[in-house]
Amino acid sequence: MPLPSPTSPQPGPSDPLHLRAGGVSLVLDLPVVGPPVVLHWGTDLGPLDPAALRDLATGLTPMAGHNAPDVAERVGMLPEAATGWVGAPGLLGHRDGDAWSPRFRRTGHRVTPSGGGERLRVRHTDPAAGLDLDVEVELFASGLLRCRAEVRNTGAGPYALERLDLALPVPPVAAEVLDQAGRWSRERAPQRRPLTVGVHLRENRRGRTGPDAATVLFAGEAGFRFGAGEVWGLHVGWSGNHRSAVERTATGDTLLSGGELLLPGEVVLGPGEGYVGPWLYATHGDGLDEAAARVHEYLRARPGHPRSPRPVVLNTWEAVYFDHDLDRLLRLAEVAAELGVERYVLDDGWFMGRRDDTAGLGDWYVDPTVWPDGLHPLVDRVRALGMQFGLWVEPEMVNPDSRLAREHPDWILQTGGRLPVPSRHQQVLDVARPEVHTYLLERLSALVAEYDLAYLKWDHNRDLVDAGSTATHRAGVHAQTLAVYRLLDELRAAHPGLEIESCSSGGARADLGVLQRTDRIWASDCIDPHERQRILRWTGQLLPPELVGSHVGSPVSHSTGRAHDLSFRGATALFGSFGIEWDVTGCSAAELAELAGWVALAKRFRPLLHGGRTVRVDHPDPALWAHGVVAPDRSAALFAFVMMERPLTWPPGPVRLPGLDPDAAYRLVPVGPGAGSEPISGQSRPSWQAGGLVHSGRVLGAVGVPPPALHPDHAALVHLVRE
Repeated sequence: MPLPSPTSPQPGPSDPLHLRAGGVSLVLDLPVVGPPVVLHWGTDLGPLDPAALRDLATGLTPMAGHNAPDVAERVGMLPEAATGWVGAPGLLGHRDGDAWSPRFRRTGHRVTPSGGGERLRVRHTDPAAGLDLDVEVELFASGLLRCRAEVRNTGAGPYALERLDLALPVPPVAAEVLDQAGRWSRERAPQRRPLTVGVHLRENRRGRTGPDAATVLFAGEAGFRFGAGEVWGLHVGWSGNHRSAVERTATGDTLLSGGELLLPGEVVLGPGEGYVGPWLYATHGDGLDEAAARVHEYLRARPGHPRSPRPVVLNTWEAVYFDHDLDRLLRLAEVAAELGVERYVLDDGWFMGRRDDTAGLGDWYVDPTVWPDGLHPLVDRVRALGMQFGLWVEPEMVNPDSRLAREHPDWILQTGGRLPVPSRHQQVLDVARPEVHTYLLERLSALVAEYDLAYLKWDHNRDLVDAGSTATHRAGVHAQTLAVYRLLDELRAAHPGLEIESCSSGGARADLGVLQRTDRIWASDCIDPHERQRILRWTGQLLPPELVGSHVGSPVSHSTGRAHDLSFRGATALFGSFGIEWDVTGCSAAELAELAGWVALAKRFRPLLHGGRTVRVDHPDPALWAHGVVAPDRSAALFAFVMMERPLTWPPGPVRLPGLDPDAAYRLVPVGPGAGSEPISGQSRPSWQAGGLVHSGRVLGAVGVPPPALHPDHAALVHLVRE
């Protein structure tokens, strides 16, 4: 869909514009020749009149360097080689070898209110190249910035597009780069390095966001951390192939850039056709927590953000796997209801031929050999027990051992007369084919309607490699990503009450593109609480807790073999969209009582956890982690002390609790099942664990409180209530 056209037909002089919101300033120059130039993105500069803005622009006029172009130009949001820029260009493409180095001129722009902030649209053209360019920039009330671009072919012949990346400058104070890596069951692991001359490039060619995605690529001051140090971050809101980069040139320019990674020949624009790139989300802050808060506040302000309390979920996967026995599943539902569960989700194994993971994907009909009366006996009982019912699906995938694959082998993404290498015994359906789209929409809609489903757990369990369309003979990832978005949008439009979880081998599709049309992500297939502490800690850099599925698993983790107390599993799962993934029919009475306590605690604190500001504590001992959520009005907070390893010293020193009202007094109350239990043998208990201690927010933020005595892989909770 093309971007809306600006209404100002004639370019004015090169006057800068100042957008302000949420403690952030964005100062842009709109030159007559060239795309918009960012003069400042960061700390709010306060009100600036036109004269002050012109002086700012004049003061930042670049100086020509030795052995460089005689007239230096600032780098635009779409870097152009024609300006003398020798870094990565923003636009790559050609018209049969011609029109490969465009030079755009501004033809109009418009500023309008948007989301509590402002939106700017700027139009450009290059008649010689036969191209038009629109750049759209929004600054939201939270201070989050987002931008995207559209290129249109106004020439007579086809234009082969290879790249359309936008870039934002970062000041020279930035000295370090932070992003994320990972793998299946160990997603979003942070990695950090110095920012040096050259390019730190993160390319993702998985056809999905990926467990190793950069997530948010940061450049920041040396030593920046959660609570301090200026940072600038960029997230590509796209669920297919994408790229993120930070580049520093020999002249000292530093750019954060990103966009879709296009495979050869994926986008060829015919006359009059256009390509709209994905949204790039950019966040600035004094510390990583402030940068995260801007994204969280933006997400919570969206019209489509979940408004109802996030239900406590029981997912059947690690409880029964493929063993779909009705009596067993009914008993599981009855125990779940007794625990206070509000949503029951039947996972993989319910459809035709699906007794293990080698067959059945694509045949989205309830298997009558296992379910002779359909799912109705289970669904009816779940509803009678007062719970919603949800279902697992994996619509984009197909097993070669399925009726669908045997009848329609041309529906599978492939190239070169061969199928892609198998992965998890499955291939990928070409959702961009109209007949595939129609089939999936009909099957999913029929299931939602027949069982009045409240929820779909939408999985996606393999990478898209060699993913070509047998219909177009082109690489198919770009078209596939857009087609899946359309499928989700149409299904939601047909069933307005339906909620959808984005699952992808766990957390391999967690981005703001898919989250425009889903209600939750599954952070990882690993629910080992030790691993989940880190996964949740760094997923929080992009997403607030209510969007991140977080479950209590069995005593011994399915994915790591580690054993953990229920207290640690519960305290970890609490700081997300809480659920259970455990065969609770085999629990002891004591386990059920404690688990019911965690369910009750999740319900009690979810208004705070799912509406407050996430705080991650900087503590000098890496063995001791602390994190919490502070209410928007700072009237209350819930913090967790987590012992990840044996500490270097004992005691490890007070833990500061930031984010509170410095002038308010807070009573510290230990909470959670077992909050009053005895400490480690031979250790004393900090005074706050006895209850009744009161400190000011200033004292708690500057001095802190002693952590409790904890063994590794144990946690304790404290509720702070303003007096």
